[in-house]
Amino acid sequence: MVKVSVCIPTYNRSQFLAEAIASVLAQNYDDFEIIVCDDGSQDDTPELMASLPDPRLRYVRHPQNIGKSNNMISGFEAAQGEYFIKFDDDDRLTPDFLRETTAILDQHPAIDFVSTDHWVINSDSQREPDLTATNSARWGRTTLPAGPIADLTARVFDQQSLQIGATLFRKRVLDEVSYMRPNLQNCEDNDLLVRLAVAGKQAYYLPERLMEYRFHPEQQGIGRAIPYLKDKIQYLNLYDFADPKLEQIRQQRLHETQLLLGLRLIEAGDTQAGKALLQQGKAHSAQKAKIGQLIAIFPPAMRPALFSVLRRLKPTPSPS
Repeated sequence: MVKVSVCIPTYNRSQFLAEAIASVLAQNYDDFEIIVCDDGSQDDTPELMASLPDPRLRYVRHPQNIGKSNNMISGFEAAQGEYFIKFDDDDRLTPDFLRETTAILDQHPAIDFVSTDHWVINSDSQREPDLTATNSARWGRTTLPAGPIADLTARVFDQQSLQIGATLFRKRVLDEVSYMRPNLQNCEDNDLLVRLAVAGKQAYYLPERLMEYRFHPEQQGIGRAIPYLKDKIQYLNLYDFADPKLEQIRQQRLHETQLLLGLRLIEAGDTQAGKALLQQGKAHSAQKAKIGQLIAIFPPAMRPALFSVLRRLKPTPSPS
């Protein structure tokens, strides 16, 4: 049996997929298979895959789009390795990733998964040192010591310190929690890590930056924000933590997300649904809810310009 299954879900990103695959083939560890699961790409992804004859590479192509999480599940079900990693088609592993992470799981049988820090790269595949440092600090990795992670639920839910694309798992552990939830298109990675923590699984942290996460400026656009926020509300509603502090954080985030989605829907012209969500989320910020209600009075054609003015008054968030 192969030791490591590397799963790369893809959809219409052949230009980045080639780099992702190359980063795995360049590993200084060779006991792996690569599974590319294609969610019905309409670009030249099939031609790219046909041009790569490496026997360690397997191609699972869906003739029609089945959805992000369902595509990931298909790759997981095809995996034959003892260990498993899934990373996105626009990201890359550094050459030492598999060697360093498999060594931890080999040496520590009680550890269920191991996660590393990561670089942030831009659309031109260049590392962004300042953005990387800001990202590591924002998500609590600069204060996370090497070794077994204490209070894992707080780390993955509250601080959201771990990047799933920089994490190697024992595959049997993922089987035990049924891997990804079907039909959850966003926040599926967060949900998996929280379910593992709640199930009492043990994690290990390596502070070395052994993965490269690509940040696209368009990730901040309204077309991505609305479905993301809808799925985030669904994700947050899946839990009811026994720990009072974590449960308070969950409820605060739920109200914040309801407020943000309400504002986005009003901007997009869905006034009724937006105002209902502002009412639900006003506990996070009554002032922002009131501003949203005022903007909702204006004709939909005017709202994007008004929101644009408001956004220029605050900084752009760091990538996760």
